[in-house]
Amino acid sequence: MIRLYARHKLKARELPEEYRQLADYACRRLDHCTFGERKTACKDCPIHCYAPERREKIREVMRWVGPRMFLYAPLIAIRHLLEKRRARTESRR
Repeated sequence: MIRLYARHKLKARELPEEYRQLADYACRRLDHCTFGERKTACKDCPIHCYAPERREKIREVMRWVGPRMFLYAPLIAIRHLLEKRRARTESRR
């Protein structure tokens, strides 16, 4: 998602260093997530493990990319919606 944002919103051919660091940070946070495979979306998580300034930067990226996912990455978008639906169904049990 960060690459899509940089390529289409920022018109950058290469991922700018600031966004490369953001992607690395996000991956490290996911690798160390307390919830592991049972992780929900970060916005729904009871534990906010992102630093406030990075959380806001990720929100900015997600706000722009989210509505455009069906255009740029339809398979990923469909998979995401299916996983979200499955997670909601499991949480109701």
